[in-house]
Amino acid sequence: MAGEDVEDDDRTEEPSQRRLEQAIQRGDVAKSVEINTLFVLGGFALGLMILAGPLSRNLALDLRGFLMNAHQVPSDGAGMTAAFRHALGALFGALALPLGFAMLAGLAGTAIQHRLLWTFEPLTPKFERLSPMAGMKRIFGKEAIVQFVKGLAKIGIVGGVAASILWGERDRLDGMARLDPHALLATTLVLALKLLGGILAIFAFLALGDAIYQRIAWQARQRMTRRELKDEHKQEEGDPEIKGRRRQIARARLRKRMMAAVPKATVIVTNPTHYAVALRYESGMAAPVCVAKGVDALALRIRAVGAEHGVPVIENPPLARALHATVEVDAEIPVEHYKAVAEVIGYVMTLRRRAG
Repeated sequence: MAGEDVEDDDRTEEPSQRRLEQAIQRGDVAKSVEINTLFVLGGFALGLMILAGPLSRNLALDLRGFLMNAHQVPSDGAGMTAAFRHALGALFGALALPLGFAMLAGLAGTAIQHRLLWTFEPLTPKFERLSPMAGMKRIFGKEAIVQFVKGLAKIGIVGGVAASILWGERDRLDGMARLDPHALLATTLVLALKLLGGILAIFAFLALGDAIYQRIAWQARQRMTRRELKDEHKQEEGDPEIKGRRRQIARARLRKRMMAAVPKATVIVTNPTHYAVALRYESGMAAPVCVAKGVDALALRIRAVGAEHGVPVIENPPLARALHATVEVDAEIPVEHYKAVAEVIGYVMTLRRRAG
């Protein structure tokens, strides 16, 4: 966008709704990685809790058979490779469903933060990214420092919680070497779930704080300069000169249409020189309709055209001003003026009958 090289100090205006929508369309959204991490860990823990029993039994049976026949495994490279592949296959088969839970939970973590978007904008090459100064700014900028400090704090807090949980289970850890495979797997699952529970509790607080920070940072990133705000307002509202020209054309068309309708008017109500309102009424109409109105020069033009075509002109200053203020062209007169207009049209009809 224009203005990306503007210093942040110049971006003092809050972003408009259009600016925010354009950012979202580009894929620039307020997204917290910590929320995704929280959901992934939560999904994995949920999968382990639901499938802990079947997983431990199946894995124990598989490993028990492998350990009981360990003496038959060839000690050469091919034999060890096959044994390693077998162990990895058994482990992956046991963890496949919990990992599937984690993947679905990760997608859910993204979906709750913003609606799904399809955009290639982030993948589009941008030459300004090749600038050494831009690279230094990304590495040593404010955002990079915040992410570095946040990463250190996260490692320290999560590591401290994990160490505290494992330290409390040190006696159980010492005895795990003497357990049979089935009991060993059950104990490992219990410790894993306990460890995941503690880490999830910490990540819940980290995710909440990071989500708030990311939202504030995103709003700050979308701030605009006064010039950008002014240009956007001009684009939305249109150039004043063009708008003025459009209004002038609209007025000219309306004046032409009114002058063409004046000869069909039933009466022209004036005050007598400043206002003129031409009304048309025919049998069967619900109410008289205003076909033309104007002030000063336009009022005189309406009277002149009416006179050329024999349209009666009635001077009634209060009614002329009231009609001009309350009725639009091609609209029926308001109810409150029915009586006064009826008297005027009745008078005109009487004159026509006498003339006939």
